[in-house]
This record gives sequence, structure tokens and C-alpha cells, in this order.
Amino acid sequence: MSTIDPSMAASLYGKISSLKNDSAITPSSQGASQGISFGDLLRNTAESTVDVMKQSEKVSAQAITGNADLNDVVRAVSSAEITLQTVMAIRDRAVSALQEILRMPI
Repeated sequence: MSTIDPSMAASLYGKISSLKNDSAITPSSQGASQGISFGDLLRNTAESTVDVMKQSEKVSAQAITGNADLNDVVRAVSSAEITLQTVMAIRDRAVSALQEILRMPI
């Protein structure tokens, strides 16, 4: 198992927190939430994940041709690895929650 660089984790946390919209979390006095919906949050997060992966591929391709700094390559690959691990953890939790719901008696 690989260790996670604290500065990379802080960077990713900053990216994720920039997606957060405080008005989407606090409901209005009428009971309906304002801001982005849960579906929009998922869509934005998925698009951000794809962008991180594409950027990692782009920097890796530049490294093959000799046009990228080694530090940039390591940073991009680490970011992609952490992003992939996060997506896999979320997927595992979602599948586990669904299985738990399916086990509930009717």
C-alpha cells in the first residue's frame, strides 16, 4: 500500500472544497435547498475527476517525449492515483449501502 503525501492530500482537499457551495448545504426557510443539487455535485465531481486523469495522461505523454519536468510528472501521476483511489472508495461505499438496503426486510 502506498503512502499519501500530505501536501497532495491538502491540494486535493482544496479542489474538492472549492466545489462546495455553502448555500447548497443549508436549506432555505421554505424547506427547499438552494444552490447546486446533489446530481450537479456528482456531475461536477465526475468531470473534475476526468480532468485530473486527462491532465495526468497529458503530462505523462509529455514526459515520454522529454518535454515535461520529472516533478510535474510525479505530481500529476500521484494526483491521478489519489483521485482513482477516492473514486473507488466512493464506489465501494455506494455498493455496500445498496447491498445493505437490499438486505432490509420488507
